[in-house]
Amino acid sequence: MEKVLLLLTLMGAASYFQTITGFGLGMIVMGAASGMNLAPVASVAALVSLVSLANSAVALPGKLHHIDWRAVGAATLGILPSVVAGVLLLNCLSGAASGLLQLLLGAVVLYGGVSAALRPAPLRERSGNHSFFVSGMFGGLLSGMFGVSGPPLIFQFYRQPLSVVQIRYALILVFTVTSTTRTLFSAYSGQLGADTWTQATLAIPVVALATIAARHYPPPLSAVATRRVAFGVLVVIGCCLILSSLHQLSQ
Repeated sequence: MEKVLLLLTLMGAASYFQTITGFGLGMIVMGAASGMNLAPVASVAALVSLVSLANSAVALPGKLHHIDWRAVGAATLGILPSVVAGVLLLNCLSGAASGLLQLLLGAVVLYGGVSAALRPAPLRERSGNHSFFVSGMFGGLLSGMFGVSGPPLIFQFYRQPLSVVQIRYALILVFTVTSTTRTLFSAYSGQLGADTWTQATLAIPVVALATIAARHYPPPLSAVATRRVAFGVLVVIGCCLILSSLHQLSQ
């Protein structure tokens, strides 16, 4: 029961953060749940996908006019096929090759997060739709290989000359697509067992309340501060990927 309450608390805090920044629910819950051994990774992943849909259902209504639909559409076109490609690629790689690739990924994410955090000002002009497609493609590959789809998409959207509100809801919608895909795959493969549905039933009200709180009572952060928070999270993700890969390579 104690682990369930801790997992619900994590869900609520991560939902608040995602509603403010546009990302973080999956990364925060998966990372913390794995580190504290709260539940099996596959079970938490399926649960996160379900509650992410609840977060989106509460966060997005009335906000869709803020979304850059061309950017989201291009990113989605890149995500969907590359998730499958990432899974297939991971199956073809040896453990050492996978570890080296994850180490390289962590270094790139860390460098991108640090350099962007030091210069949080957005680009002068919006990037072309093809660059959103490429970021979605790399995000899908990372999702398929390592379950981490966020970094390329977060970096791409937060570097654009868009308002934080536009970025926030675009990212929530993009990750809704990812969560829907994962949920359908989990249902098809029989991963949505009774325990997952029970936990989801408990978590959805917590997620909904946290999302409503974030919509009505956001923290007083400027656009620059919000960008720094986003890039700071990328730094943390990069460090975690590097440490994880080093541990894997040392085995």
